[in-house]
Amino acid sequence: MLNAVGRELPEEINGRKLKPYKGPFSFKPEGRRYAPPLKAVFPDEKKVLPSIKDAIKKTGLEDGMTISFHHHLRNGDYVINKVLNEIAKMGIKDIKLAPTALFPVHEPVIEHIKNGVVTSIEGSLNGPVGEYVSKHGMKNPVILRSHGGRARAVRCGELHIDVAFISASIADEYGNCNGMMGKSAFGAIGFAYADAFHADNVVVVTDNLQPYPVSPISIPQIYVDYVVEIDSIGDPSGIQTGTMQITKSPSRLNIAKNVVEFLAKAGIIKDGFSFQAGAGGTSLAVTKFLHDYMKKNGIVGDFVMGGITGFVVDMLHDGTIRKILDGQSFDLRAVESMANDADHVEVSHIMFGDPHTCGCVVNRQNACFLGATEVDINFNINVNTHSDGLLLHGIGGHQDAAAGSDITVITIPLLRGRLPVIREEVTTVSTPHHTVDVVVTDAGIAVNPQREDLIEAVKGKIDIVDIEDLYKKAKNLVGEPKPPEFDDEIVAIVEYRDGTVLDVVRRLK
Repeated sequence: MLNAVGRELPEEINGRKLKPYKGPFSFKPEGRRYAPPLKAVFPDEKKVLPSIKDAIKKTGLEDGMTISFHHHLRNGDYVINKVLNEIAKMGIKDIKLAPTALFPVHEPVIEHIKNGVVTSIEGSLNGPVGEYVSKHGMKNPVILRSHGGRARAVRCGELHIDVAFISASIADEYGNCNGMMGKSAFGAIGFAYADAFHADNVVVVTDNLQPYPVSPISIPQIYVDYVVEIDSIGDPSGIQTGTMQITKSPSRLNIAKNVVEFLAKAGIIKDGFSFQAGAGGTSLAVTKFLHDYMKKNGIVGDFVMGGITGFVVDMLHDGTIRKILDGQSFDLRAVESMANDADHVEVSHIMFGDPHTCGCVVNRQNACFLGATEVDINFNINVNTHSDGLLLHGIGGHQDAAAGSDITVITIPLLRGRLPVIREEVTTVSTPHHTVDVVVTDAGIAVNPQREDLIEAVKGKIDIVDIEDLYKKAKNLVGEPKPPEFDDEIVAIVEYRDGTVLDVVRRLK
């Protein structure tokens, strides 16, 4: 099958029939939301269990089932490794792992793959596990989804979760919990909502059990089967990874300044402006310079959606924006603000980006600023693999923000080391060209020819270049890199947010 970004796909993989991507809004959902089984907990029944092992037994977890986790503690998470180690000790095999994302801290998952404890992964891969899958594959291909796409898959039953393990920095004995308080506080717990609402069994894992009732309540008791207290759910300092540091590179700071200038000249930045704050050093710089511009010109925005950092909190505190909508806190200043600022509002990733709802937050965004590992001359974006073919990153909210925002801006350098970022064809399509509008590099700004309105809006005000000229410039500087060599085995499927398929990733030779 050939899909709408020109990628050839098999009709079926391991018994799974693929639906080819046909456009960002071409797929209309049918059916109903998945509902977990009815339950009743009576007044004399207790939910607190002494250990993770007891929770595994109580939920009836067995070979072939699916377990899920959220990644708000990012590279500081302890819970996934603790649970998988216990499952392995109990002799349970053939588990489908459905985390919202894996990080370098989860490298022990590789041993569980080798030993047959984990045979499927449906979730983002960041780092060692992705590299292992690229080189060795798994029994079943990894399914890669955006944040909104994952919420959609859980809600419709496409990703059926037998047991959801929800890390909480504070909880009570009946399961009410949040991520805003305690020694392991991580802020918003937006990823966990879909799992709590739709998993067959829900276990809250906390290192801070407090008297009933805990408040504010993010995940309420009515969705929680069991509560387990452990010594530590993770290290919050692992939230702020390298991608959460503002760039110090003069050329990349200039890219960020040019983004703000482009938006200003295009008439996008005005009262009521809303945007999504991206991760990565350049995107963080955009947020900082955007704040400076809005403050200087007396512009007040309606909201910022995130991935929230202290840069966005500063905008709230000085009145440059009215609200923060937060599905994931990206640094400890954002965590603190979530607990203390009434206008810093927690939202689920259902609300953030699930396309099969009555309207998600991304539909209300004027702009988003996103990074990429590669961009091609057709404006397709790669965020999953590097140019060497290694599967090292998840999609995150990239597809969702790009689809919903009025203008999607990609911020990239022309070169990374000796590698061109703009390619004739990306190694992997993660976000389709239909939803990408502007590419800002240190060698010029390119606008997607589909956006004639933007080209007209900045005509005579700012210089724009043809993306093919940027490609040729990069090629002249460093040449055409040798493409990675793949064999025929498909190790991952890249879904679009609506469940159709954008691309596949093959195993490296």
